Amino acid sequence: MSLATATPATAPEQSVAAGVRSALESVFDAVAATRADTTALLAKVAAQGRRPATVDLAALRPGLHLRLARHELVSGVGFVAAPGLLSDVPAWLEWWQSTSDGGIRPLLLDPDPEHSAYADYTHWDWFALPRDTGERAVAGPYVDYLCSDEYSLTLSAPVEVEGRFAGVAAADVYLRHFEAAVMPMLHQLPGPARLVNARGRVAASTDPRHLVGSLSKGPDFAEALAAGRAGYARGARLVPCDGVPLVLVMAER
Repeated sequence: MSLATATPATAPEQSVAAGVRSALESVFDAVAATRADTTALLAKVAAQGRRPATVDLAALRPGLHLRLARHELVSGVGFVAAPGLLSDVPAWLEWWQSTSDGGIRPLLLDPDPEHSAYADYTHWDWFALPRDTGERAVAGPYVDYLCSDEYSLTLSAPVEVEGRFAGVAAADVYLRHFEAAVMPMLHQLPGPARLVNARGRVAASTDPRHLVGSLSKGPDFAEALAAGRAGYARGARLVPCDGVPLVLVMAER
């Protein structure tokens, strides 16, 4: 795809892109804080000349609980270890979630691949995209059978220790909460619009031809994100959301 350079985005488009960024950056703040805590913890363990274990990850819990309490859009947050990182289990999610009554609970899963269908999470976008690109990612929307059975977005970023990939820091956002935050902005635009991630998955939409959760085919949205500027491609106007890995897509006028 050749992304043609566009004139600067009009004021409504700039406003929507900035508003989406503001909503998601608060979630990415929680991801960044989790990544910082995890990186420091794993570096401390490595300096002791040993591999980390699940008991070490308990030190992350006060920060995770605080983030759930402070960040309105965050419904789950934690660190997901790369397989083989920990000495006592093959895989692990140090993951905490908010409950409907305002409490906080851990996600309890069996990490043994012989007993659990969810033991191999390495193919899921929220894990694979940060691992493969080294960049933060927005995965979904998808039905989160692993954590909540809710239609969700997962925002994630890679965790590295001594130059090696160690897993991802991540946070979940229920799609109903994300839509409540961004749909009023999309309705301010003069025509149908949608927000898509790097793979074209629709995260929010006022366009009946592109339903939430569907794959939006056509332009290379990853290229549009990498370009970092508004442009046109295949009859669509593409406006990256100011550094957040979502693209605002509208019909070319």
